[in-house]
Amino acid sequence: MTYIEPAPIKDKENPLESMMSRFDKAAELLGISDEMYHILKMPRKQVVVGLPVTMDNGQIKVFEGYRVIHSTILGPSKGGIRFDMGVNIDEIRALAAWMTWKCAVVDIPYGGAKGGIACNPREMSAGEIERLMRAYTTAMLNVFGPDEDIPAPDMGTGPREMAWLMDEYSKAKGMTVQGVVTGKPLVLGGSLGRTEATGRGVTVSALSAMEKMRINPYRATAAIQGFGNVGMYAAALLHERGVSVQAISDISGGYYNSNGIDIEAAMAYRNANGGMLEGYTGAEKITNEELLSLPVDVLVPAAKEDVITHENAADIQAKMIVEGANGPTSASADAIINNKGIMVVPDILANAGGVTVSYFEWVQNRIGYKWNLERINRRSDRIMKDAFENVYATSQKYKVNMRLAAYIVAIDKVASTYKFRGGY
Repeated sequence: MTYIEPAPIKDKENPLESMMSRFDKAAELLGISDEMYHILKMPRKQVVVGLPVTMDNGQIKVFEGYRVIHSTILGPSKGGIRFDMGVNIDEIRALAAWMTWKCAVVDIPYGGAKGGIACNPREMSAGEIERLMRAYTTAMLNVFGPDEDIPAPDMGTGPREMAWLMDEYSKAKGMTVQGVVTGKPLVLGGSLGRTEATGRGVTVSALSAMEKMRINPYRATAAIQGFGNVGMYAAALLHERGVSVQAISDISGGYYNSNGIDIEAAMAYRNANGGMLEGYTGAEKITNEELLSLPVDVLVPAAKEDVITHENAADIQAKMIVEGANGPTSASADAIINNKGIMVVPDILANAGGVTVSYFEWVQNRIGYKWNLERINRRSDRIMKDAFENVYATSQKYKVNMRLAAYIVAIDKVASTYKFRGGY
């Protein structure tokens, strides 16, 4: 496979450009120097590898893998590994930078990183995925480490893949190294609460925003775009807090019920149907685009990047958007959303519950002691609530929206830390 540096795609928003446009505005408002701007902008390390893997038919296929370390100013870098055909270096660079800002916003001592492999795991056997994961780990032995770079699951990967990564890394080091990766199975040092952590953080953010907007959760409605790990648990926890979840969706389409969807039944159906909602009869079938424009109080885009763009932003009727996915709103849609008076709880704040509990897993691995679920939930909820209040206060101070306020908080923290550490 020949490596070609991706150019901006003309008919699709570029996630790196979207991230940088917000970064630029926040840096200007903070008044950071040109030197600091370039220090924070440039990734620390970018690794591209070719991964020859023997497929089940005996043929060798070469996959392209990436790992971008954006920053290690606050601590070891942290970020997921995604298996998806759409993976490219621009996407990974944007996601790595988002991780830097996300960790800074919730005051976790990590820098940002991201990894990925261009592949389609749905068309691969478990054996092929395992060989690919182990090949990737071997290629990254000089990158990964519990004090250097700590990967985690992302799109297309999960606890199983993280177990293979830990095992391959441990074999190479000649000892069991649990802290090299988070999102592991519980029996291998994983943390309680990790599976639902991102959705839980989305819920805490949504409830905090409702409080500011004086919306009663027991009279509120929500639409969840994406019913994977994040969207499913966000829907369940919002429902548990009294919110009527009127719509959910996945790649098979959207499902709408004006009286509220039975989330427990939808989750049970999805889990029994290969992780898909296709064929679900508890709601009316609609399109994903129709879901985005429903007149609900809370819209949670929890799928992929750039689902809300300048082309459909004017159709959004929700009172607030709580971003469960990374980069679901393109930079070109920001002005339209702001002019409509919609509060946006941005991705680097709203979905930081996952990295928060990943941090807890790493801490537990390092000290060799497990916390119970009540302690984990209590501490993660407090971190998310405190982060929301800090970003909200910053938005009031600078008279900017929540997205720019989150970037201001993050950039200021990383820049201040760099000044104390010093450069050369």
